[in-house]
Amino acid sequence: MQARSALFDLYGDYLRPRGGRAPVAALVKLLSPLGIAPPAVRTAVSRMVRQGWLHPLRLSTGPGYSITSKAARRLDEAAARIYRTGRIGWDGRFDLIVLTSAGARRDRQRLAASLAFLGYGMLDEQTWVATRPGEDVDGMLTEAGVRYERFTAAHAGGTSGAMEVVRRAWDLAEIGRAYESFVADQRPLVSSVNGRSSDEEAYAVRFRLVHAWRTFLFRDPQLPPALLPDRWPGTSAASFFDRHANRLRPAADRYVEQCLDASTRISRQKGR
Repeated sequence: MQARSALFDLYGDYLRPRGGRAPVAALVKLLSPLGIAPPAVRTAVSRMVRQGWLHPLRLSTGPGYSITSKAARRLDEAAARIYRTGRIGWDGRFDLIVLTSAGARRDRQRLAASLAFLGYGMLDEQTWVATRPGEDVDGMLTEAGVRYERFTAAHAGGTSGAMEVVRRAWDLAEIGRAYESFVADQRPLVSSVNGRSSDEEAYAVRFRLVHAWRTFLFRDPQLPPALLPDRWPGTSAASFFDRHANRLRPAADRYVEQCLDASTRISRQKGR
């Protein structure tokens, strides 16, 4: 688990509901159970500041970092997709983006990851499609300096034609297998946490569970049910995730509060 990715998870899942800010000492303590060393945390924080995701500030407990408005939008969108709080509908139309410039190979790879996160699949190297418009896609493409055209279109072949577009843009069989692997990999981990486990142990396991689930934001566009295969593995995987994420949440929250409180106490002792 990379420190930068873990920080996104930490702010999105635990710190965003608590004001989106935390002292550096708490960030270090909260990522320690995941095997992430303090130097890696500080390096990742500095990088996220340069990229406009975090903003340094002085807290009563010492130096800390808060999320920027850009980060808040991205984290809120991610949370809605992780916990599926938004309604997935479809009006029968696709959102099409045709890129007329995409830069060097590294820039294209970064752009592809961003478009995938926003729910777009690739029809060819220039054309991307989604079943619903991505709210931040215009801003993202403009910020990346990419020239593009954008259209809204319905497939003349109805639902069968639309499903053919989906099969071209996404490998649903591969995504389905990834969901099955997710459940198989996570089951022994979540089963290891019981009533005798510490809050720290529950927090670490839940963090890894959410982190693994979050990778589907870049793989699964969360298509409307009408365009999904029968017995879609993502449905049972989502039930598995919800059950264990909810079960482990109280203990994980207690550990987060403990780390934040510990940072406050240490700061007060240093100030005496």
